[in-house]
Amino acid sequence: MGDFKKLDELLQRFVDEGLPGCSCTIAKRGEILYDGYFGYSDVENKVPLNDRNVFRQASLTKVAMYTMAMKLFEQGKFRMTDPLYEYFPEWKNTMKRVYQPDGRVDIVPVEKPITIKNIMNMTMGMPYQMFTGQTVAHPVAREMTEKMQPLIDKGYYTLREQIKAVAEVPIAFEPGTHWLYGFASELTAGLLEVIEGKPAELVIKEQLFEPLGMDSSANFIFGDLAERLVKNYYFAPGKKLGDPDAYRVMPADREAGMAGPLGTVSGFQRVITNSRDYTKLMQMLANGGVYNGERIMGKKTIELMSTNTLSREILENDFSDLYNCGYGYGYGVRTLMDKYEGHCNGSIGQFGWTGGTGTWAEADPSEGVSIVYMHNLQPNMEQYFHLRMRAVAQGCLE
Repeated sequence: MGDFKKLDELLQRFVDEGLPGCSCTIAKRGEILYDGYFGYSDVENKVPLNDRNVFRQASLTKVAMYTMAMKLFEQGKFRMTDPLYEYFPEWKNTMKRVYQPDGRVDIVPVEKPITIKNIMNMTMGMPYQMFTGQTVAHPVAREMTEKMQPLIDKGYYTLREQIKAVAEVPIAFEPGTHWLYGFASELTAGLLEVIEGKPAELVIKEQLFEPLGMDSSANFIFGDLAERLVKNYYFAPGKKLGDPDAYRVMPADREAGMAGPLGTVSGFQRVITNSRDYTKLMQMLANGGVYNGERIMGKKTIELMSTNTLSREILENDFSDLYNCGYGYGYGVRTLMDKYEGHCNGSIGQFGWTGGTGTWAEADPSEGVSIVYMHNLQPNMEQYFHLRMRAVAQGCLE
């Protein structure tokens, strides 16, 4: 079972230092071992956080989306080697950037087409487009935004329109030669739509959330989710952790520019859920595709999803920052490969991802354990909060 007193103390310390609120749920082979809620869903009105509150997930959405993609893979709906243009014809003649020693950038055709594998493991060469107010971004992101501007001005656009608009933008490198986080996930969401003939959020809802009983998880606000949604906070510029006014409510204009549940209308980073509900998904992944006695997907498919796909060179050049060191990257998830390099007291092979709003989750198939942590804060300060939480949570497990 484990003694989680140290975890209680850590999460309370986070709140005492100024974090508005946080939650953590730990489960093992279908049993909830720990379910903690600290701080407030609404600091100004002193509303205590509870197990019904829901959080913006941002990129933690990817675990659900790529899980859904792997379910379609094991149904024979696509092959990893399929060219992307078979599903999106406008990507037939992809161009790439080649940087010369003298600083010149040549635009030339790719040697090999972007494949489904490249969008599944973030090696297709496109970051996220710039958001409103950003002044520094990847050159590809700037050009993506230029191509998107007519749609942005229109105010509403579909995922399919977004994918078509940026198809002419030269990608950053030859597909498969580097890891670059970003637009690959939008293409993966688009793949779900093309294959199943309906919006990606419905595919995930009908084939993943509903079978798992994830009734507090959604891509759009419905029912009482608006009342249950925690306030979104940001870390005020110039402040330090622990300053009494370090955290403020996210202004409406900044919230609208985020890739979140209330943000971009087409960007698929908008799941709203809570740690207890997301634990259902993570427990299914931790226990070989089975949840509550029902098989949701194949164990071997999960093993493939969580297998590192990046070469040593790509890992060293593109995936070795303090937050990701020791991990490799599979299909939509990172997977622990070296506990020493990762400064991690978990298990080799545990896998998951994180979200820019402060969410984090990992599944450990060797133990049948899942850990899900959530707060909503920008910047999310993930290195400060997540690495401490991970170490203490793992230390509490028997």
